[in-house]
Amino acid sequence: MLKTLKQDLPASIVVFLVALPLCLGVALASGAPLLAGIISGVVGGLVVGYLSGSQTSVSGPAAGMAAVVFAAIAELGSFEVFLTAVVLAGLMQLLLGVAKAGFVASYIPSNVIKGLLAAIGIILILKQIPHATGYDVDAEEDFAFFQGDNENTFTELFKALNYITPGAVVISGVSLLILLFWERTPLRKLTFFPASLFVVLLGLGLSLVFKTYVPFFRLEPAHLVNIPPLDLQHLSGYLHLPALAYLGNGHVWKVAFTIAVVASLETLLNIEAIDKIDPQKRNTPPNRELLAQGVGNVVAGLLGGIPVTSVIVRSSVNVQSGNKTNASAILHGGLMLVSVLALAPVLNLIPLASLAAILLMTGYKLAKISLFKEMYRKGWQQFIPFVLTIVTIVFTDLLIGVVAGLVVSVFFLLRSNYRNPFVKEASRVHAGEVLRLELPSQVSFFNKATIKETLWAVPAGGRLLIDASAARFIDDDVLEVINDFKTVVAREKDIKLNVLGLKDSYQTNNQVEFVDTLDKATREGLHPAQVLALLRAGNRRFAEDRSSKQYFRQQMRVTADGQSPMAIVIGCIDSRTSPEILFDAGLGELATIRVAGNIISPEILGSLEIAVDKLGVKLIVVKGHSRCGAVATTLKPHAADENLTAITSKIRRAVVACGCADQDYTTVDEATVERITQQNIENSIADILALSPYLRARIASKEVGVVGAYLDISNGQVGFGELV
Repeated sequence: MLKTLKQDLPASIVVFLVALPLCLGVALASGAPLLAGIISGVVGGLVVGYLSGSQTSVSGPAAGMAAVVFAAIAELGSFEVFLTAVVLAGLMQLLLGVAKAGFVASYIPSNVIKGLLAAIGIILILKQIPHATGYDVDAEEDFAFFQGDNENTFTELFKALNYITPGAVVISGVSLLILLFWERTPLRKLTFFPASLFVVLLGLGLSLVFKTYVPFFRLEPAHLVNIPPLDLQHLSGYLHLPALAYLGNGHVWKVAFTIAVVASLETLLNIEAIDKIDPQKRNTPPNRELLAQGVGNVVAGLLGGIPVTSVIVRSSVNVQSGNKTNASAILHGGLMLVSVLALAPVLNLIPLASLAAILLMTGYKLAKISLFKEMYRKGWQQFIPFVLTIVTIVFTDLLIGVVAGLVVSVFFLLRSNYRNPFVKEASRVHAGEVLRLELPSQVSFFNKATIKETLWAVPAGGRLLIDASAARFIDDDVLEVINDFKTVVAREKDIKLNVLGLKDSYQTNNQVEFVDTLDKATREGLHPAQVLALLRAGNRRFAEDRSSKQYFRQQMRVTADGQSPMAIVIGCIDSRTSPEILFDAGLGELATIRVAGNIISPEILGSLEIAVDKLGVKLIVVKGHSRCGAVATTLKPHAADENLTAITSKIRRAVVACGCADQDYTTVDEATVERITQQNIENSIADILALSPYLRARIASKEVGVVGAYLDISNGQVGFGELV
């Protein structure tokens, strides 16, 4: 705590200066005694701040609870009876924390949370402009759009234009400029002295100067912080205690339940939002927060305070002021207690315009234009719930706005689940066109409608593969739909159906009616140019990271009795150059030979002849690759070894053909290695044609083709030469 005190203490002062008038404003709007707001502010800082696991959240009376509190006091008829409900609400929150109900916050989408933050930012800007211009008729934390004086946010803005106070405008204008350009001044190096604290002190100083020397800019008492005087000698007259005799009253329990639910939801939403703007991205434990809030409300109710929650305005100011730990929240509560007891005369000299400038800057940072651009770029599915959350919160309140955003988000979720889940694989033409339905890890009844509609839309005579291998759970309703399709619809429409990956415990079984791999009849119908086109397309899919889903176990069973490869690939032994992966091929579709330097020897020629004559391949591919180790070994001096020389001597022919034999290869040049590799591929093709009369005759008759290929291992792309 001491290590971070130079950041936490200044931040606590700023939060305290913002929170103090807000506590009074909430108490006033709630129809509660003014001291009740201060008590809750102190409890929110000292008690909740100490118990909370959040490093950024600041608790106290919140504007979102004002309407609930006002209605509850009116319903119960007595503030003392209401305090009993507050104590019970705190106990209910403790139970929620013990039951680990804080998980609810994790299910709020980020677009709704960002909408909440932006809405609070917009409200701060709209509500603080009158205070910045000196029109201070409303309480600082009167954040409701429709106000009790029959005005609303917009009419207040227009009214403020008729009541501009020059001194307030000067103080707020100068304060905003300082806050905007603080990072460009030498004062930014004073980490213990944040800009917001500076503008408060500056505003206080300017107010005194105006009062003494510039009467035109003089501020009236209505434009300053107003903490009512506290008579310490008759303190008991200010305090209210809960009427515990009403613990058995059903209305009290109903009010307590309402307060517990609303306060808990508001707290969970706020900590989720504040964690998002925390520069260090720390995570607040929600269940511990519920426990802390529960204790806080029990204490607040016993001492005569109104309900406390995590408050997003104060928490945002805390983060923007550069706090480091929860010490800033605790210290702000202590400062609030001391101020009420001893510092009210000094604090009452602070202009509301200075505080308005701090809140305006906080609002600007929460509702930046860049945030709206970011959400718009993410698409309508993110942008519409984001905007709706903002609009609803601005015109109603936080909870209604979040619920509206959630409803629209759920609509888009259902809409996305209803989209056609088929992946159409027309690229693997040798296997025919296959429709594939991949089921997600959790298949709920939300998916039932779209799965049924799509299955029933499969054309007659088609091929369908339902892949459930990734599904951990499939709802019984969905299993029934799949079983009905398999046993009735697929048979009536002559649809070849594969169902793979279903668990043994499900009420329907796996099924295989066709094989998505190359068979002999299809292979015999291909000619070399078609095979080359398939290899190009397969490599394009690999390079673009959209390789086909392969079902290797199924392919292994099918090819166990025989193979029908369409091509044979002579490649290097490099571990990064596997042909089946590079060409997005299934088992049995390619034959491969791996030899260092992709050179040609009698054994390799014999293997090629077997592949053409016995296996029926239609294309021979000689594939080299970038940064070839065999070429590099050939270029560098190495100890004489008969086995190694058998390889390097063949590659040496490519070195000579490139005109590179006389160069010094102490360090291997990558461009030179590439030229030699390309030449070595051409040499290997020439050796095939020259040394195997059988292959030469089959190639000449166009029954078989041969082609060179060069793999760039940095991106996985294969370039092909001319087909021979």
